[in-house]
Amino acid sequence: MSLIIDCHGHQTLVPQAHIDFRAAQLARLKDPSKARPSLPVYPDSELHEIIANNQYKLQQERGADITIFSPRASLMEPHIGDSETSVDWAHACNNMIKRTVDLFLDNFVGVCQLPQQIKNDKPVGLEDAIEELERCVLELGFVGCNLNPDPSGGHFSAPPLTDRYWYPLYEKMVELRVPAMIHVSGSCNASLHATGSYYMAADTNAFMNLITGDLFSDFPELNFVIPHGGGAVPYHWGRYRGLADMLGKPPLEKHLMQNVYFDTCVYHQPGIDLLCEVIDPKNILFASEMIGAVRCIDPHTGFYFEDTKRYVENLDLSADVRHDIFEGNARRIYPRLDELLKGRGL
Repeated sequence: MSLIIDCHGHQTLVPQAHIDFRAAQLARLKDPSKARPSLPVYPDSELHEIIANNQYKLQQERGADITIFSPRASLMEPHIGDSETSVDWAHACNNMIKRTVDLFLDNFVGVCQLPQQIKNDKPVGLEDAIEELERCVLELGFVGCNLNPDPSGGHFSAPPLTDRYWYPLYEKMVELRVPAMIHVSGSCNASLHATGSYYMAADTNAFMNLITGDLFSDFPELNFVIPHGGGAVPYHWGRYRGLADMLGKPPLEKHLMQNVYFDTCVYHQPGIDLLCEVIDPKNILFASEMIGAVRCIDPHTGFYFEDTKRYVENLDLSADVRHDIFEGNARRIYPRLDELLKGRGL
């Protein structure tokens, strides 16, 4: 029987001191005379209660075993503040994930937020991000990271993901043997609703970035998860296959799909049916993003939209394919997760 590994979870509910810390950071940006706020302090009991009554409770009710857990994506906010602010905010968020993992050791595994920054509408160097990635993997035991391809918050001023600007981070990811989930944050562009438009656009744009370059020739061991079912990509698979051909690229199966994976954060049965019909199951990871973008009950089914396990279970899959989607693929592309589970005899 497979473990059920949910590769996409965020800590969307947090202690009040964490919220107050962010408010103090934002206040200091408006008034630099204010003191740099200290990292938030709160008891384990408060953190335990929040998770136990929310993500852990739903994880158990919906039949998952392990959630790959990261800070709330919409509040990573690399477009806000300077290097000091971004680093402190990443430390606060990632330290909280570490504490959650320690409190629920059998149920959650950490993935980190990176302190990316924007200055004069352009992303700054990745030194802080690389340092934080190394800290989180080597000291906190995390198994991956969230990489924001658009630190501008909806204006897409960063270079494409194939640009050499990103190469120092990719080199560190390969060295540490961790993948990245490509995940933008909050939108500060009024024409892009964060979860309904911006996320989908960024997912789709990331895939097209990768088609136009040859990134995996330089980094054959680099792996990306594109969330939310890959945005529009599976629905327009013929378009992207055709564009790859027109651009003189190899077939997508060889060009990208040895290194690029989609998750199942698709919130209706026909969408999951399409995803698994079009995309090879070896490139699909189970995920729900529970207590995330869509938290309400679907009036057509009577179940929560984000209860995605039932959609996968409704598919006519062989036992081997079902195992890959629920467990095997995650263990393959998150080698540190696989080692952690083997250490527990799983």
